[in-house]
Amino acid sequence: MAKKKRKKNEWLDWIKAIVIAFIIAFVVRKFLFTPIIVDGPSMMPTLHDRDQMIVNKFLYRFETPERFDVVVFHATQKKDFIKRVIGLPGEHVAVKDNILYINGKKVEEPFLEEKKGDMQSYRVLTEDFTLEDLPGGYKTIPKNHVLVLGDNRSNSVDSRILGLISLDQIVGKTSLLYWPLDRIKMMGE
Repeated sequence: MAKKKRKKNEWLDWIKAIVIAFIIAFVVRKFLFTPIIVDGPSMMPTLHDRDQMIVNKFLYRFETPERFDVVVFHATQKKDFIKRVIGLPGEHVAVKDNILYINGKKVEEPFLEEKKGDMQSYRVLTEDFTLEDLPGGYKTIPKNHVLVLGDNRSNSVDSRILGLISLDQIVGKTSLLYWPLDRIKMMGE
C-alpha cells in the first residue's frame, strides 16, 4: 500500500512540475521575451530572411525606444514587422541624396555603410522624402510615436508607407540573433 501511495505522489509531483513549467513558459513568452523569425529582405544586410531572434518585450515598459533600435511592432492585427527606429517624438526627419537629416542636421547611419559601398546596385539607397510627405503630413513626430525604416530602403514597407508607429504598437526591442549560428550576436552592438 505504501508503495502505491509513493507512486501516486510521484506522479502528482511530476504533474505539478509540468504545470509550473508551462505557467513559467507562458509568463516569459507573454510578458518578457518571445522568439520571432525575420520574414523578407527589408532589413538586409543587418538581418536576413529567416533569421531567428529573441525580442525583449519588457524593456520599453521602463524606457522609450532610442534612435537606431531595431524593434518589432504590430503592422496589422495579424502581422508584425521588424524595422529600425529613425525618428523620435518632436523631431523632423528628411532624407535628401541618401543622407538622413534630423531637425536639419546630418545624421550618420553606420549600419548602411555596406549598402553605400555597393552603390553600383543601389544608386538610390533611400528615395528623398520629408516627414510632411508621409501619411499624416506631420511637421514633427508627435508624442508617443516613432518613424521606422528598413535597412534595405529600396525594398521595405515602413513609415514611408505605413505612417508613424505608435509606441503602443511596439512589441519590443530585438535583443539576440540566435539563428543561424554563424551569425549569432547581441543586437545593438
